Amino acid sequence: MNATGIDRLVAIMARLRDPDRGCEWDTVQTFATIAPYTIEEAYEVADAIERADMADLKDELGDLLLQVVFHARMAEEAGDFALNDVVEAICDKMERRHPHIFGDAAEGGHYLWEQIKADERGAKGADSALDGVAIGLPALLRAEKLQKRAARTGFDWPDPNGARAKIDEELAEVEAATDDEHRAEEIGDLLFAVVNWSRKLGVDPEVALRAANAKFERRFRHMETEAGDAFAALDLEAKEHLWVRAKAKPLP
Repeated sequence: MNATGIDRLVAIMARLRDPDRGCEWDTVQTFATIAPYTIEEAYEVADAIERADMADLKDELGDLLLQVVFHARMAEEAGDFALNDVVEAICDKMERRHPHIFGDAAEGGHYLWEQIKADERGAKGADSALDGVAIGLPALLRAEKLQKRAARTGFDWPDPNGARAKIDEELAEVEAATDDEHRAEEIGDLLFAVVNWSRKLGVDPEVALRAANAKFERRFRHMETEAGDAFAALDLEAKEHLWVRAKAKPLP
């Protein structure tokens, strides 16, 4: 990272946040109002990676970096910390979590990384294995992380069969629900069970669902192209016929 470049970005953000000469939009923002943009930019980075678009990835990483600088600027204005403190903190963390690289530990790897993270949570006063799983994560990803944390304590199915049986149990409870509120609760339990089974099978549920979304979009767009302007007026049987044809089409 070019020091001159990051200094320029910091100066731009300071000017945008200037209460007298700044931008009327930037000056009224808060951590809470900016947080959704931060999440959105992270997803746009992931999207550029999935499309293997390096030019777009460069732009999206810049947008994500801007979010970090924005949050750091607001924190500096409040007297909490500045961007350099953020950089120092992550440098310290990475060195601390890689003692086999930067220290004198003989071995490292994922197990040591997780143990160090657990020790850090304990030092912060965590009293549950689930502490530190961010509430703001997408629900699918958070479900998987909660399950992994619980599994480290031994609370886990010994094989995929138990997780698979739980899906049937939750599906029956959805069907037995007597009102909308109860049904929504049971649907949540069913989705949680599906994530658990996916985890036990060694399948990343987020990746699997993203692929399913892409596949559905590809097939639906093929249906629209095949039918043209007449698509919306077709009955369900005709649309189902188009769907079968789209499914038979080889993947690109």
